[in-house]
This record gives sequence, C-alpha cells and structure tokens, in this order.
Amino acid sequence: MRITKYVHSCLLVENAQRVALFDPGHYSWESGLFKVGALKRLDDIIISHEHGDHMHIPFLRALVEKFPDARLTVTPPAARKLIAAGFKNVRSESSAGIELFANPHEPVAPIGTVAENNGAHYLGRFTHPGDSYALAECKDILALPITAPAWGTLAKAAELGQRLRPKYVIPIHDWQLREEARQKAYRRLTEFFAPLGTEFISPTNGVPFEL
Repeated sequence: MRITKYVHSCLLVENAQRVALFDPGHYSWESGLFKVGALKRLDDIIISHEHGDHMHIPFLRALVEKFPDARLTVTPPAARKLIAAGFKNVRSESSAGIELFANPHEPVAPIGTVAENNGAHYLGRFTHPGDSYALAECKDILALPITAPAWGTLAKAAELGQRLRPKYVIPIHDWQLREEARQKAYRRLTEFFAPLGTEFISPTNGVPFEL
C-alpha cells in the first residue's frame, strides 16, 4: 500500500487496484502540495466529517472535475451539503472495500461545535478515525490524530495507539504544530511506540511511502 500525506489529515492511499483520498480539507488545499493534474487515478474520496479542515468544497470541485466518477463517501450531514452543492456519486454507507463505523467527534465545547464523524476501514488494511479517539479497533495501519487546540494531545494519541496496537501509525491532524514541534512530537512517538511493536511513520508532506 502506497500512502502520501498532504498536510493535516489528508492522505492519498493507493494500491494497484484502487486509489482513495481521505479528508481533503482546506489546510491541505491551501498548502499547494496536492497537484490534481498530476493524479492519474481516483476511485474514492472518503471524508470523516464536514469541518473545513477535512472537507473543503473547492478542493472537492477540482477533484471531481478531473475524476467525475469518483465516489464520495461521507456522513449524512456532509452528504446533504454536498448534494445541495451539486455533487454526484455521494453516499453515506459502507461499500465494497470501505467499512464505515460511527466514531464520535471529540468534545470541543465551549469553543466549538462538533460534527457527525465517521471512521473508515479501507481495503482491510487501513483505518482513518477522523477527529476521534473513541474507536475500539483498527486495521494494521492506523492514521492517528496527534494534536488539536480543543481536543487532541500527544498523550491521548499515545494512549489510543497503546490500546489498539496497530502494526503502523501515521500521524495526522498536526497542522497546528510548527515544524520543529512536529518533528519533536514524531521523535517522542517513535520512541514510545517502538517497544510496543508498532512502527511510527514520520511522513514528509507530499512524499509517498510504502507499507
């Protein structure tokens, strides 16, 4: 499985038969790293929830303009918003290769509003939880949120990874960290997970890696 991180929670997940993009939000779009024109295939766009850092309409329009048959798998509230905006091929249920599971967004009161959040298992190997530490299980590869102003911490991330024991962890939801802090967090989590038999991946945005 070939995976490329494009800032924050946006991951391109590819194998020989299928290509999916997870959580194409505004931080990822505004980074300029993702080149829609360079992408040769896109079968699925999977969105955990409708917050702008996970679902950005201009990003989606650019994607479906090039890949009009791409399937958008989202929560019911996000589906209603996308359908009203004219998007096609929108669904909010599991399908072949995509197993959705309810995964409540972490609390953000009193400074924000939660959105309905889904996690997704993809192709039996990869799990993306969205903005949640509530998941009870994961596949071999776990995308793990590591920070957020209102709800995310390294300690909570480490606790979840320790409980689930995936084979690999990919850090997501880390746009808020400046680069020095991000690299320090990656080193700490690498050291934490190694004795547990979990390999922590320290991705470089826009650079693919194989798992």
